[in-house]
Amino acid sequence: MVRITALDHLVLTVSDMDRTVRFYVDVLGMTATSFTGTDGSVRQALSFGAQKINLHPADAVFAPHANRPTPGSADLCLLTDSPLSDWEAHLNALSIPIEDGPVRRTGATGPILSIYLRDPDGNLIEVSAPIAP
Repeated sequence: MVRITALDHLVLTVSDMDRTVRFYVDVLGMTATSFTGTDGSVRQALSFGAQKINLHPADAVFAPHANRPTPGSADLCLLTDSPLSDWEAHLNALSIPIEDGPVRRTGATGPILSIYLRDPDGNLIEVSAPIAP
């Protein structure tokens, strides 16, 4: 039987590459990286932990791509080992509004406590801390 074992990366289509990279680096603490695609083009990505988000510009998406690559259509849940109160203070200091939370949710491996915010394209970003059962 075949099976999937992990998520290697996902792709966000973005309207403004520089603005998106600054947000994910400055607000969420990710690392901006670049890599050379198999077609020789230099592409932008964001790394965190063992994961990566590849960024495709909305005006020049790379093939193959989603059927309708659209900025602002993603909903991501990101895990943190920092207290959400620290995140709330961090976001407040950067004038990033929290749309909801903290609220209890169910994550992939169990209960989580989450806050919600939006990136520059309007993608919904959920920052979550695991809750001990």
